Amino acid sequence: MMKRLNVGFTLIELMITVAIIGILTSIAYPSYQDSIMKSRRVDAQGALMGFANAMERFYTVNNTYPSSSPGAPTAGIYPVTSPVSGGTPYYNLSIAASNASTYQLQAARTGAQATDKCGTLTLDQAGARGFTGSGMTSADCW
Repeated sequence: MMKRLNVGFTLIELMITVAIIGILTSIAYPSYQDSIMKSRRVDAQGALMGFANAMERFYTVNNTYPSSSPGAPTAGIYPVTSPVSGGTPYYNLSIAASNASTYQLQAARTGAQATDKCGTLTLDQAGARGFTGSGMTSADCW
């Protein structure tokens, strides 16, 4: 009589494999989300630096910074969202305060980035970097 070989996985083996995959996913997913938020924040930092360069070019030509009220759009000298190349905006860029010799730019989080711990990023004419989040350090956010 021929002996029949059973080849395959048992239900218990499959359940253990699914449980291990679930545990690994629950550990990896938050790290992935933090990496995505950090990359969007870095893009906004680059956009703020580009915006500051545009402000300096404006100052070079006009001998004054663009005057605007707090929260006003970027006076047409730079895109108003980050990423600046288009797509889904994660930060809104604006001139928070400005006069003839000083300015402060801000990148306010929006959309999927609204829960970012660093809050609104700021940059002024002297290159001073700031943020409005609590429980974070400048090294964490910039």
